[in-house]
Amino acid sequence: MKTESVLLTNLCVPCACRCRYCLLSWNGKPVGIPWERSCAFAERFIAEVQKEAPELRCDFSFGYSMEHPNLAETIRFLRRIGSPQAELLQCDGMRMRNAAECMELAGMLTAEGVKSLNFTFYGLPEYHDRFAARKGDFDLMIRMIQAAAAAGLQVSAGVPLTKENAAHAPELLRNLLEHGCERVRFFIPHEEGRGASLAAIRLEKKDLESLPEEVLQRLNRKVYRLEADWVREQDPMETRRMILVSFRQDNIDRYESMSAMDVIREIEELDDAYYATFPPFRELARQYGDANGERLYGYRDLFAHYRSLYAEDQGIRIYDVTDERQSGSRRY
Repeated sequence: MKTESVLLTNLCVPCACRCRYCLLSWNGKPVGIPWERSCAFAERFIAEVQKEAPELRCDFSFGYSMEHPNLAETIRFLRRIGSPQAELLQCDGMRMRNAAECMELAGMLTAEGVKSLNFTFYGLPEYHDRFAARKGDFDLMIRMIQAAAAAGLQVSAGVPLTKENAAHAPELLRNLLEHGCERVRFFIPHEEGRGASLAAIRLEKKDLESLPEEVLQRLNRKVYRLEADWVREQDPMETRRMILVSFRQDNIDRYESMSAMDVIREIEELDDAYYATFPPFRELARQYGDANGERLYGYRDLFAHYRSLYAEDQGIRIYDVTDERQSGSRRY
């Protein structure tokens, strides 16, 4: 397994939403560390990696949301260390703003060199607001899209498709395009974080067949396929990985006492141990897969689904390297 990149992250900024399938299982309590401390450590860490392993790409980002209290200064720091987040912001869960405040924010982002913004929509206004657990969230993001487009920023949106919101997709797509969204992508939501709660409404073949062409052409069918298709296919072996170093209150003292390469090696060992605990995808698919399954999955999500079933059957309790609230990895 080849490590190709390292992502340093600090989950220190609160999110104003509480979305039903939050990847990070946001519960109102940040797990990150003070921002200034994370910046100092990230700079030292990146410098060491550039010296010891220059072939590794090393980036730094923050969350849970982009509502950093010193956002302009933060963008400048991220640009100085070469982080892609200096040019692309995920604008979900930010504080409420009126139209004038959205224009002010968009102008600041443009002045600071941000190039593009991305938003996540869960359906039409009433449904979206319930899903995100915040009244007025849909209208806020539309205001921000309009302001961003007027300021010359590129705007894109992602829409997770389920049984519940599939009927919303055509009207939602038209709405987003009319308000200045340049690119809209539909996707099948994962089961990570609180995503498991959406299992009962996972999109199926019959739901897919009801969607118009303008929606279907924005859903990558090479990535999202029927379970039956994945079960029949050869295992698309994962040979590369990204190491995630999450700066947390329960690990930062120890990380600061280690070299960057030792931190990376420690997480690589966690990754190796985690995946060695489970059979390969093909074997799990034979045991748990539905050869006629009509639910849609991405490969990574289906593999994780089968691992969760296996872990439950075998009583396995192991450090979860796929939990992005903590240090871990992503294989691909």
